[in-house]
Amino acid sequence: MSRLDVNRSGEMEVFVRVVELGGFTAAARACRMTPSAVSKLMGRLETRLGARLINRSTRKLQLTPEGSAFYERCTTILADLDEAERSVSTGERAVGRIRINTSASFGNHLLAPLVAEFLALHPGVTLDIVQTDKVVDLMEERTDIAIRAGPMKSSSLVARKLGATRMMVVAAPAHIERFGLPTTIAELERHNRLGFCYVRSVDGWPLSDGERTIVLPIVGSVQTSDGEALRQLVICGAGLARLAAFTVRDDIAAGRLVAVMEDHNPGDLEEVHAVYLGQGGPLPARIRALLDFLAEKARVT
Repeated sequence: MSRLDVNRSGEMEVFVRVVELGGFTAAARACRMTPSAVSKLMGRLETRLGARLINRSTRKLQLTPEGSAFYERCTTILADLDEAERSVSTGERAVGRIRINTSASFGNHLLAPLVAEFLALHPGVTLDIVQTDKVVDLMEERTDIAIRAGPMKSSSLVARKLGATRMMVVAAPAHIERFGLPTTIAELERHNRLGFCYVRSVDGWPLSDGERTIVLPIVGSVQTSDGEALRQLVICGAGLARLAAFTVRDDIAAGRLVAVMEDHNPGDLEEVHAVYLGQGGPLPARIRALLDFLAEKARVT
């Protein structure tokens, strides 16, 4: 008989109960079995092991040397099984490590300011935060949650929407002083238009001319794979960029950046989702806690 066909942990449970309760009848009551079922199980166990575990008499049971050794090992194994189950089934208590993959923009502007609050609520959790604009394979990178912007493609991932943000063209005051403030789409031609060096859902800047939306190509002298690097380039006066509103709102309020071409902004929104591998069973408490926290606190607007 294959080991897969034998409930070995169940046999160990019954055997330990027989030993600790001192008889088949008491063990049968504890295990919700009949005494004859316990007796048959013990017989099958001894036959399979090829050793007598218990010497039976009409008045009491006595462990054989093999039975004593087996009893000690069984109690250890069952305790380890209980601990293994507790380690992954902590009820509502969030415990363990969470690996998060996020863009630097979301990580710096929305996630980082909330980390201390989340850890105070869940002191048993530790976070690994990996910042990259690259779309990673969650299973291959052993990532629990990834933050992704843009339209969601069909996949096996589960997505939880964190909000949507306006996109806006911005420039530094120094750049405007040098090249002027563009007010028409044609005037953008003389400005250095910075962008990303990876393929995006819209390869260019959607702009409205009053009747329709056109997509202006990005032909600047600098491209980058990092939204935060692009933001810093704009702040330093290297050119214009079209960025998510939540990443530049503070810069505009502080005077580091200026919103331009707002009359030609088509008002399109970029959605942001937390995605995770959610198929095949309930989520661990730690993952569920962070998803709920982000959905409440990290609202993207």
